[in-house]
Amino acid sequence: MSLMRRSRTARTGRSRAARTPGPRPARTRGHRRPGTLLTVTLLGVALAAGFLPSAQARPAHPAPPEDRAERAGAAQRLTVDLAAPEGPVLRGANGALYGLSDDGVPGDAALAPLKLTSVSQKPQGGAQHPNGDAVTVSESYLRNGGGDILVLMQDMYAKWPYEDLGIDDYLAKVDTVARDIANAPNSDRFVYVPFNEPDQIWYDLGVADQAAYEAHRDRFLRDWKTVHRRIRAIDPDARIAGPNESAFHAGLLTDFLAFAKKENVLPEVTTWHELGPDSLRDFQGHHDTYRAIERSLGIPPRTVNIDEYANRRDLSVPGQLVQWVGMFERNKVYANQAYWDAAGNLSGNVVRTNIPNGGWWFFRWYAGLTGQTVKVTPPRPDTVDTLQGLASLDTARRQAQVLLGGSGGDTDVVVRRVDPAVFGTAVTATVAEAAWSGYEGQHATPRVLTRTKLPVAEDGSVTVPLRDMARMSAYRIALTPAGAGMPAAASTPWTASHEAEDARITGGQVRTHGTVSDANGYAASGTQDVGSLNTAASKVDFEVTAPRTGRYDLAILYGNQSGAPATQLLSVDGGPATPVSYPSTENGTYRGKKDTGVDLTAGAHTLTLARGTGEVTLDRIDLTEHTTPSAAYEATLAETAGSVSYDYRDASGTGTGALVLGAGSRAVLDVYAPRDGYYTVTPRASAAVRLSLHGEEVTAAPGRGLRLYLVAGNNRVTVTGAAAVRSLDVTGEGDRAGTLVHEGERAALAGGARLVPNAHASAGSHIGWLGNSAASTATFTVDAPRAGAYVLVVAYGQNDRRDGHAYNTDIMSRTADITIGAQTRRVTFKNTWSWDDFWTLGVPVTLKRGANTVTLSNAAAWAPNIDRIELAPVRG
Repeated sequence: MSLMRRSRTARTGRSRAARTPGPRPARTRGHRRPGTLLTVTLLGVALAAGFLPSAQARPAHPAPPEDRAERAGAAQRLTVDLAAPEGPVLRGANGALYGLSDDGVPGDAALAPLKLTSVSQKPQGGAQHPNGDAVTVSESYLRNGGGDILVLMQDMYAKWPYEDLGIDDYLAKVDTVARDIANAPNSDRFVYVPFNEPDQIWYDLGVADQAAYEAHRDRFLRDWKTVHRRIRAIDPDARIAGPNESAFHAGLLTDFLAFAKKENVLPEVTTWHELGPDSLRDFQGHHDTYRAIERSLGIPPRTVNIDEYANRRDLSVPGQLVQWVGMFERNKVYANQAYWDAAGNLSGNVVRTNIPNGGWWFFRWYAGLTGQTVKVTPPRPDTVDTLQGLASLDTARRQAQVLLGGSGGDTDVVVRRVDPAVFGTAVTATVAEAAWSGYEGQHATPRVLTRTKLPVAEDGSVTVPLRDMARMSAYRIALTPAGAGMPAAASTPWTASHEAEDARITGGQVRTHGTVSDANGYAASGTQDVGSLNTAASKVDFEVTAPRTGRYDLAILYGNQSGAPATQLLSVDGGPATPVSYPSTENGTYRGKKDTGVDLTAGAHTLTLARGTGEVTLDRIDLTEHTTPSAAYEATLAETAGSVSYDYRDASGTGTGALVLGAGSRAVLDVYAPRDGYYTVTPRASAAVRLSLHGEEVTAAPGRGLRLYLVAGNNRVTVTGAAAVRSLDVTGEGDRAGTLVHEGERAALAGGARLVPNAHASAGSHIGWLGNSAASTATFTVDAPRAGAYVLVVAYGQNDRRDGHAYNTDIMSRTADITIGAQTRRVTFKNTWSWDDFWTLGVPVTLKRGANTVTLSNAAAWAPNIDRIELAPVRG
């Protein structure tokens, strides 16, 4: 589990090769037939229509050098058979171990869209980690539609591996855990996991000597029976999971299941871990073997939960995640990503509290699959680090979706047996990319690369060509019936990527991470980065070419191991340098993304990033021609409730038709904002609709933009009203006009709270020593221009932690009570990686017109440091 294994990446961020302990094969761990291509004539029609990628319309992150080797031959072919159903979409592989740390971390807007089916957490009061208590996090998890909560009972122990103090000591802990869960609200949603990796911990079931194995096995089986019956004595309706091995062992599973059946102590959920790259090759065989063992013993099929999967190099990487998720979904098993680093970010897929990265968007796509999954035949099934995928067909919605990734180069996706009764004679194929943006790197709404109207071939197939795929990206193809008209061409600004290891390096060192042989190393673009940029002369020179004179967005993938904000000096062609400030990251290889901008004339330039303060590791830069951020959120792909229907008679606009809302129905769209501020939100609808967000409901006329406040990251916007809705269009860069800003120095402080000088705070100081006493408060007086719904944005910093675990970074959250008038709300503030980094957290509040007091406090513990607060009406 996160808790686990012997091979780790050093705290400095430098990776080292994994060691494989034990006598049996162990995993390094982080806690068909091709279809028919379209004819040349059909491809020519698509090219003429301008819907295929060109030199000026590439995937958001062009393939790195190792991907280009995959393009040496013909395009790969991935085949989808819409007439070969595998069963209802399970969405079982979206879970995480210690994915939640506190109520509110991650935030509701990050949790709800993913439709999580299971998570693994520690018992209430468990000593293994300072947070992640199952009962505590269950409130936010369940209110956001979560499924089961697996409780790792041995995490009551403080040490890793767990202290072996004898079965009697453990039984006392079992009693405590069982009572807590039996008495918890929604106790039926918890699943007991009595043992974690018993093949390695306490029982040493991996010994080579058969006699020793049998003695150790028998001890484990006796203890399993004892603990199982102890749980049931306290909680008769308990669901219990096991044996929870660190890897799949057919012999041990056979012995365990035979014993458990004989003694009437079978688990309701069978669990084991798949934690190494070889699992991408071997899991199908493991699963088939397990089902054969069940049949041979006469045991009805159990629910399977692979409650730890993937290495560090996989987490947050869409192109890696799709390989794991595809095989788990195909076999209809549940699975939770491992916990290798910090709790509370869904295993590296949520940035800060509420901001998506590329991995989050992949799981958002996964949550959007509906209907039945259908057979997908990749070029090389069950092969590590190759093109894989999964697909769904919803005949009621008349939609098919394909998620794929894991390989660079060119791919033809052949969708076979497209039923004309469902899709008609032509389809719109909408292709989007979720790129890798790092563990701590924000990712905007996935860019639509192409919208193509394609006829269904005589043999019932449609071929969608993908070109210049990036190995670390995942792609979604949405197929919908194509009506009259043509979809709008996708808007893809010019972009180019440059790997740091390919640049001119002075005073730095190229390092390799996240390869198959270093699977528990952190992911890196192209598997390399440039570190040790720690001398006065250290710099990296990137040679770039701008196609036109103008403003360019510069995205820098980096790691900051300084323990505080760090800087580098950015210059163009040796000109004046401007500092680029990098927020802290967990370590030098826990990748974040810094967005800035440069003005360039057309032609060749040298962009230099030289050492400033602290030490920063560079991975890659992406240079993109600046355009005003905009996205069209397709209504027919939205989450819906109530009576809705789908109208595909018109293929214009997004090409995906219209969602027809009936009485009492609604659609929920996940809208991304790059920063806190105001954006123009425009419904493309047949009639007026109501939009709800942040406690405000507004009426929006069709085609008329509203100025609405969005918080940085994901915003859930609900659309209601009797109308046919095509899309919700969002544009803007986060205008802050009309926002009420109150720096910390404007607060009335009491009870020991005081201003502390801080060069990294927006006004040079922050409010510190707040809380830990009922008397310690900070009160702001705010003059609201009108009554109604506002967003309170708190800029804060805090770095509480309880480090000391073998490899997890035990960061801790702080809370503050926010009181406005007679209403008090407790808010959780995630750790910001250092005391000098200030993040923002948006909280919906209601203000009266005129003077309002906003008081922050915490009578029982320290509150976070406060830089400033901002208040803005939801409707600007």
